[in-house]
Amino acid sequence: MRRKLLLFAILITVSHLFVFSQITPKREFRGAWMHVIHQRQYQSMNSDSMKRYLSSALDDLQSMHINAVVFQVRPTADAFYASQLEPWSRYLTGTQGKPLDDGFDPMEFMISECHNRNMEFHAWLNPYRVTSLETDTLHESHIYYRHPEWFVSYGNKLYFDPGLPESRDFICEVVKDIVGRYDVDAIHMDDYFYPYPVAGEAFPDDDSFRKYAQSQGFSAEQRDDWRRNNVNLLIEQIKQTILLTKPWVRFGISPFGIYRNKKNTPDGSGSDTNGLQNYDDLYADIKLWVEKGWIDYNLPQLYWEIGHPRADYEVLIKWWSRNNYGAHLYIGQAVSSTMRDSQLAAKMELERTLPAVYGNCFWPAYELLKNTRGVADSLRTDYQQYPALIPAYLHLHRKAPKDVKSLKAEWTPEGYKLHWKRNGDIRDPEKAQYFVIYKFEDKEKVNLEDPSKIVKITREEELLLPYSDGKRKVKYVVTSVDRFHNETKKGKSKTVKL
Repeated sequence: MRRKLLLFAILITVSHLFVFSQITPKREFRGAWMHVIHQRQYQSMNSDSMKRYLSSALDDLQSMHINAVVFQVRPTADAFYASQLEPWSRYLTGTQGKPLDDGFDPMEFMISECHNRNMEFHAWLNPYRVTSLETDTLHESHIYYRHPEWFVSYGNKLYFDPGLPESRDFICEVVKDIVGRYDVDAIHMDDYFYPYPVAGEAFPDDDSFRKYAQSQGFSAEQRDDWRRNNVNLLIEQIKQTILLTKPWVRFGISPFGIYRNKKNTPDGSGSDTNGLQNYDDLYADIKLWVEKGWIDYNLPQLYWEIGHPRADYEVLIKWWSRNNYGAHLYIGQAVSSTMRDSQLAAKMELERTLPAVYGNCFWPAYELLKNTRGVADSLRTDYQQYPALIPAYLHLHRKAPKDVKSLKAEWTPEGYKLHWKRNGDIRDPEKAQYFVIYKFEDKEKVNLEDPSKIVKITREEELLLPYSDGKRKVKYVVTSVDRFHNETKKGKSKTVKL
C-alpha cells in the first residue's frame, strides 16, 4: 500500500511538472547577474582571453533563453569601462587605475555581444561604496583626493556621504556619462544604499545632518527620515538624469528582499518576516520609488527558501506582488540555495502564477554557467525551453512599430533564406529594433502568443531556412519590436515549401 501511495505521489509530481513546463510564458524577464567584485578570474585575463570568456558565457546564457544580462560596471567608485570620471576598476587588472595593455573596454564589448544575441545589457552600479576591503587603496586620480570632504569611513570602509548634494551630483554625473556614451538598455542598482549596519558603530553623518537637515525640514529627532530622504533625492535625480539623456533607457533597483517587517509597521502593512529591512536599516524606501515612477522595474532579492522561518520566500513574493503599484516586478533568485533545497519548480510556479510578477533574475550568472545541481539543464528543458520577449514598458511608450517591408523567400549563395527590410530608422527607439520569427505548419492556426512557435528572435533582417525536398508547406510570420518591447500585432507572413 505504501509503495502504491509513493508511486502515485511520484506520478502526480511528474504530471504536474510536465503540465507546468508547457505554460512557459511568451513574455518574461529572464536576467542573470554577472558581478566582478572579488572575482579574481578577470584579473588573470588579457583582452583576447576576456573576449573569449565573455562570448562563451553569453552563448551559454543564450542557450538557456536568458534575455538580459546585469553586468557590474562600477563596483567601488571605479570603472569596468573607459571613464574620465573614475579610474579603471581594481577588479579588471588587480590594480585600480590600471587598464589592460590595449585599453580594452569590457562594457563596450559586452553591450555589442549582448545586442548581437538580442539580449539586453543592464549597467550595474553601486552608488555610495568606495572601498570593499580595509586593504583597498585608491588610485591617485580618484575623486576622493580632490574632495575628501565628500566621504565618510564606516566599518573601516569608505563611502560617499549620502547627505551631501555634491555626492548625488557626482553619482548622477557618472550615470549621465554611461548613458550618454554607451548603448545601455538600463541602469541598475542593487541593495547597497546606506551601508548594512555595523554593530556598535553609528554611521558618521553628524556634519551633513547639522548642515542640511533643518533647512530640509527635518528635526533633530528625524535623522532616519532625513537619511531616507537623501536616498529618495538620489533616486529621483538619477531618473531625471536618464530621462534628459536617453529617455528610453530604464532604471531598475534590486533591493534587499524585506521592505519592512510587519511588527515594525504601525498599520501592520509590512511582511510577516523578521529580518533586516530596507526602510529602517538601509534607508531605502522602495515602495515610494515604485509608486512615484522613479524606477522602471523593481527586482527584490528573495534569496531565502520557501518555508524559511524568518523570511519565507512565498510570503515575500506575495507581499511584493501586492505592493508594486502595477509596475514591472521581477524576482531575484539565488541559484545555490534554490537548487540545494530542490525548490526551482515551486519558485518558478509561484512567479508565473502571480500576475503582478513579470520574471526572474538569477544570482549569480556564474552558477548558471557551472550548471549548479543541474540548474541550466532544468531551464533549458523545462522552465525556459522557448525564447521569451521582455515585457513591454508601456509606461514609457505603448505604440507598436511598423511591420517589416519586402518579406521574401529566395535562394542565395548561403542557401534558402527568408529576408525582409526594417521599416524605420533603427536609431529611433520607437522604430523596429529586432524581429520575432514564428513558424506554423500548413493550415495550422496562427497564434503569436504561443512561444513554442518562435523560431528566432534576432536583430538581423534574414533567416536561413531548413530546406529539405520542397514538399512541406509552412508559414513564417515576422513581427517587429521596438526598444520598449512593443510588438506589432499581426506581422507579415510568407508561405514557403521546405
